[in-house]
Amino acid sequence: MNVSQSFLDSKVLSRLLALPLNARQAMTGNVSGRHRSPVRGASIEFAQYRKYVPGDDTRRLDWRTWGRTDRFYIKEFEADTNLRLALIVDASGSMGFGEKDATRLNYSRKLGGTLGYLAAQQGDAVGLWGVGKGHRQKLPAKRGAGHLRIVLDQLARLEARGETTILESLHEAADQISQRALVVAISDFFIQPAKLKQALEHLRFRKHDVVLFHVMDQIELDFNFERPARFVDMEGGEIVMADPSLLQRRYKEVVKQYLAEMDNVIRTTGTDYHRVLMKEPYEDVLARFLLARLQSKGRR
Repeated sequence: MNVSQSFLDSKVLSRLLALPLNARQAMTGNVSGRHRSPVRGASIEFAQYRKYVPGDDTRRLDWRTWGRTDRFYIKEFEADTNLRLALIVDASGSMGFGEKDATRLNYSRKLGGTLGYLAAQQGDAVGLWGVGKGHRQKLPAKRGAGHLRIVLDQLARLEARGETTILESLHEAADQISQRALVVAISDFFIQPAKLKQALEHLRFRKHDVVLFHVMDQIELDFNFERPARFVDMEGGEIVMADPSLLQRRYKEVVKQYLAEMDNVIRTTGTDYHRVLMKEPYEDVLARFLLARLQSKGRR
């Protein structure tokens, strides 16, 4: 598969291709694949025994158990299936924060695009929800190189503008993605944590494996402006002139409270959450994410 999009780095892809993208829970797909399925079938990973009933495949009878108990038992195995990756990328105005070629949206493109490429390379389906007020793009998850190119092209065309609709999009994904999927949302999550919790609970209720990449800039945490400045609401357009020295203490208190509330939401919903600072190389973020999932699979 040719790598043509500017936000995909062939060296990064080569490094990460050695790490599989795993689901944390059973998936339901249409074709054979590498992910656990809730449907019992024939594969190499033993699941459980159950009593034989007329009509069962006699080739799966455990004759050793019959010899010990004089009863017929069937061996069940976990069937492997393909995964559906649904990328939800926030394209609201605040995602344009940053330098010209290093905005929050560009960083998110690299995270999402690379994950999409890795999923497609292992035979999984990839879809995209590009979300912002009045400019939503929705591509259902499908397999194949041709569909991946469409996803990457759509990802490249996203523009950071308008208010966020990330909450609405998370609820829509829960309602409209009919089969279990790996739902990866990439955003600055400038929303109330309590409302985010409701959306995450909706997704988990529908049996989706949910991942959040919370993309932030170090300046949002430090607020280390030294002179009076003009602050612009990148989603609403409101402009405020202020002396940062008068706001810094209260600002940091509010940010600390917000992050604590986010952490509580993550703990109570069981969401796979990654707080990402844009100064960190995105390939390191993805390597940690993939390794953690590989290790958790080994512990099942």
